[in-house]
Amino acid sequence: MPASPFAPARGRWLLPALIVVVSLTVGGGLLAREVYRKPDATAGDTGVIATPTSTSLAPEQQPGSPAVEMTPDAAAHPHAEGVRALLQNYFDAINARNYELWKTTVTKDRAQSKSKVEWEADYSSTRDGSILVYRIEATGDGLLQSLLGFTSTQDPKDGPVDLQEGCIRWHLALPMVLESGVWKLDTVPTGTTPMHERCN
Repeated sequence: MPASPFAPARGRWLLPALIVVVSLTVGGGLLAREVYRKPDATAGDTGVIATPTSTSLAPEQQPGSPAVEMTPDAAAHPHAEGVRALLQNYFDAINARNYELWKTTVTKDRAQSKSKVEWEADYSSTRDGSILVYRIEATGDGLLQSLLGFTSTQDPKDGPVDLQEGCIRWHLALPMVLESGVWKLDTVPTGTTPMHERCN
């Protein structure tokens, strides 16, 4: 019986068809990985942010450097330098017990809600360090929030009621608003509970 005249044609198309199928399979797999990949954790969805670098420090080295650092993601934000400078002054004020400097970093309403005596009592033994900004996000209406982690050391009695420890790691989102053209830290919304844990 003579060979079918269509057999060579089928042979010629088999390899290109196989290449297309493999390409679509690989491409579909990559697309599925992007679509179904678990998103990065943020304060908005879980309240947990990755732990700062202070995990590798010895107890006597805590809380670590007082310099505010940023991840590449945070540093790429258009307002990164302004946010970094704001947070640096904020933490410097706490570490130096400088109420007047602290007042320049927060909104007028927040400053008025905390007298100098109350503020000094709140931070009487606190030192903050290992400060790392993970992300800067827009929250609508021209507002921003900074997702960060840091370590604080303090007299245990000055720690939060539920975790009176001498060394605590914090993970939180700090809201920021423009006030007279300058970014200021606003009051954390009522009911928001920063994540905090004892240093290991």
